[in-house]
Amino acid sequence: MSEFWLISAPGDQENLQALERMNTVTSKSNLSYNTKFSIPDFKVGTLDSLVGLSDELGKLDTFAESLIKKMAQSVVEVMEDAKGKVPENLLANGVDLTSFVTHFEWDMAKYPAKQPLVSVVDTLAKQLAQIETDLKSRTAAYSTLKTNLENLEKKSMGNLFTRTLSDIVSKEDFVLGSEYLVTLLVIVPKPSYAQWQKTYESLSDMVVPRSTKLIAEDNEGGLFTVTLFRKVIEDFKTKAKENKFTVREFYYDEKEIKREREEMSRLLSDKKQQYGPLLRWLKVNFSEAFIAWIHIKALRVFVESVLRYGLPVNFQAVLLQPHKKSSTKRLREVLNSVFRHLDQVAAASILDASVEIPGLQLSTQDYFPYVYFRIDLSLLD
Repeated sequence: MSEFWLISAPGDQENLQALERMNTVTSKSNLSYNTKFSIPDFKVGTLDSLVGLSDELGKLDTFAESLIKKMAQSVVEVMEDAKGKVPENLLANGVDLTSFVTHFEWDMAKYPAKQPLVSVVDTLAKQLAQIETDLKSRTAAYSTLKTNLENLEKKSMGNLFTRTLSDIVSKEDFVLGSEYLVTLLVIVPKPSYAQWQKTYESLSDMVVPRSTKLIAEDNEGGLFTVTLFRKVIEDFKTKAKENKFTVREFYYDEKEIKREREEMSRLLSDKKQQYGPLLRWLKVNFSEAFIAWIHIKALRVFVESVLRYGLPVNFQAVLLQPHKKSSTKRLREVLNSVFRHLDQVAAASILDASVEIPGLQLSTQDYFPYVYFRIDLSLLD
């Protein structure tokens, strides 16, 4: 499973023995893979400041998780033609996310533990805020480019009634520069090809004989040229419609066709040029954001452990990776049983949901007798 539980218990002898019991039971029952999770000793400050930090870290945790999900989605969107290679671009410090979490080490260079906790949290918050700002600007520019390109490409799709004709027709298909003559494009249903050939010259006066030519086809019909005198255009359109032939409103403009083709080439070139730098930026900054997120999780464990277990700081953090979804309920029961002594009232209410304690409202999702945080990597799948 790509889900982890980050828990902590007091570091005294009794609770270290409880952790050993937990490891023994979860190993024998094949419930989870457990490893110690090292968190440095921080400058605690006052308990009041820790309460404020607890709230701030909760918000920062949510923000960081949302940000890395957005970045992962951006990688998927950018790698639209190579989605199978997405996982190898979502790494943390050059390793896969599971390996990074299970072998986590606090980055002292980036987030010095000797600094006040407030400063460490502020550094993380500013880092993530800057990544989000850059993500918005970079992806917005690429998205606009991609949308413009898709809009142009859509013009080349569809049937002969709706698609652009600039990439189908050529200058040689038209009579150009004539004061009297004009070439029209007519869509003829496939079953009516023979009828068209027999009748187009008589649909109106002044149609140039033998001037029709099939220049394109789709599943439904064909695009034919026909040349006639300008003054009978409307009459020809009316007669064509009566015979279920459709005149496409199109006038050959060499400059406009050239501009459209150049625009397509430019957008394709710009997309290709932006692809590499954007993907590299996403890879680097996804890694940075993910690393920051796990550091935030570590900080949350530290702060909540101090608030829960008191001073002096003495607790042991453990990372559990449940083996399968179906075993999480049993794993939760084991943890609640092993650590029920930490909070007898809460543990009893969790283990026996039928017990009602006046004035106490607890949920298995809201409170546990031990410090608990979840890391769900499946959100990035």
